[in-house]
Amino acid sequence: MKKVLAAMSGGVDSSVAAYLLKSQGYEVIGAMMKLFTDEAIGEILEASSINNRACCTLSDADDARSIANFLDIPFYVFNFTETFASTVMERFVKAYQNGTTPNPCIDCNRYMKFEKFLHRADELECDYIATGHYARISREPSGRFLLKTGKDTTKDQSYVLYAMTQKQLSRTLFPLGELEKEEVREIAESQNFITAKKRDSQDICFAPDGDYAGFILRHTKEPQKKGRFINKSGNILGEHKGIINYTIGQRKGLGITAPEPLYVTEINPQDNTVTVGASAELFTKTLTAGDINLITMDRIDGSFNVQAKIRYAHTRQNAIIHQTAEGRIHVEFSTTQRAITPGQAVVFYDGDIVIGGGTIIG
Repeated sequence: MKKVLAAMSGGVDSSVAAYLLKSQGYEVIGAMMKLFTDEAIGEILEASSINNRACCTLSDADDARSIANFLDIPFYVFNFTETFASTVMERFVKAYQNGTTPNPCIDCNRYMKFEKFLHRADELECDYIATGHYARISREPSGRFLLKTGKDTTKDQSYVLYAMTQKQLSRTLFPLGELEKEEVREIAESQNFITAKKRDSQDICFAPDGDYAGFILRHTKEPQKKGRFINKSGNILGEHKGIINYTIGQRKGLGITAPEPLYVTEINPQDNTVTVGASAELFTKTLTAGDINLITMDRIDGSFNVQAKIRYAHTRQNAIIHQTAEGRIHVEFSTTQRAITPGQAVVFYDGDIVIGGGTIIG
């Protein structure tokens, strides 16, 4: 019997994933990753205006443990607070301080679920790890593993999984990949899971109210450095509150009076300026990505036609990619794209197959 370490967050998806694995005959061990110290959770809840949206709380741990008890499987809580702080939260803070807009869910998957959690699975002599992601994994006759989109296209999470390696894919199970979200909830209700009607987490776990600047201020305890709003000609239009408050494409909260709507078009941490302009200045057809991870191949030879996403909620667009250097890919879209944002991920698809992706650097 194969042994699986199942990540359980206290939500409906991971609950059903663990249930399905046991139903399929696996020896299942449930585990929750403790990502925050008790003090940090208190600060998050106190700062949030929507307290019940925070995750990884004691209540979530109780829910996960309750499901594990119901399934009659062992349950552990792994203390990963230090690793999460250094590999996810600190990277998030530094990205904003450097004028980019990160996706911490990608870092959490990359460094926590499929690295730290997998290491713990090795210690427990597990064959696989499993999560409640809506994605699929298959294996080619050549032996190469492929990452594919989830059957439920409205819940597909392949975008935030593009950094998975061949080793990680070979050791991972996604029990929900072939299911629709509605089916998952129906399974949970049929088993009378206490998580059956639990609301999905939609926000960044350490900033559930979306106040990223507030989180950064609490985390660093450093005052924001004000600077200048300028236009593309370098003319000064006003004073900004600190670059951590802005992202490419932002319109609200600028506080600039102008005859037409203005949007953030560039953030320059070197001279502490935020460039603003008309909506038309946000559109471009090309980008460069770094920190590349390729799944379907080791290297891109020549040009390659793909569909590409430049953010999680972005609709895939036709593009041509080619590798310009080790770890660098140039992307040219067939049509202009709005607000291509440094720090976000660009992910490449061939139908339902994830080719790979990287971090937008310009």
